[in-house]
Amino acid sequence: MPILSPHSLEIISKSPEQTRRVGIRLGSLLRTGDTICLAGELGSGKTTLVQGIAAGWGSMDSATSPTFVLVNVYRRPDGERLFHLDAYRLNNAMEAEELDITAMLESGPLVVEWAERIQEALPAGHIWATLTLVSDEQRDLLFLGRGTRSEALVTLLRKKVFGG
Repeated sequence: MPILSPHSLEIISKSPEQTRRVGIRLGSLLRTGDTICLAGELGSGKTTLVQGIAAGWGSMDSATSPTFVLVNVYRRPDGERLFHLDAYRLNNAMEAEELDITAMLESGPLVVEWAERIQEALPAGHIWATLTLVSDEQRDLLFLGRGTRSEALVTLLRKKVFGG
């Protein structure tokens, strides 16, 4: 039986509202340069999690899936920006690099849906979140921190979700 790494966190969500609340807690921790990579099939809760992340980060904009525009930018009242990239329509990492991910990371946090499609273009330090559709009411959210900052974020998220 596999044992989760100390830099990982598994959460069972029983509703979209619960998934959104996890996102709110994660979003409140983000700063410029942080990258959250989301992987999971259609309907697994990626956009719902992003809605929470944007709200927790302080965006006044409502988050929607940027499938056709590729990147949504959410703003806070202080002018800071959060970038939301949907890689579903990208064919490879080179297409993602053409969107200038580096410039996004220099300007704010980045959340990437369908991150597995462009892994080579993403920074080595990131949180990899796998969302699994278990049933109509349940999603399994597995967060894995890669790199010192992202590992610390997962630890802080664990404290925000479970206390302690």
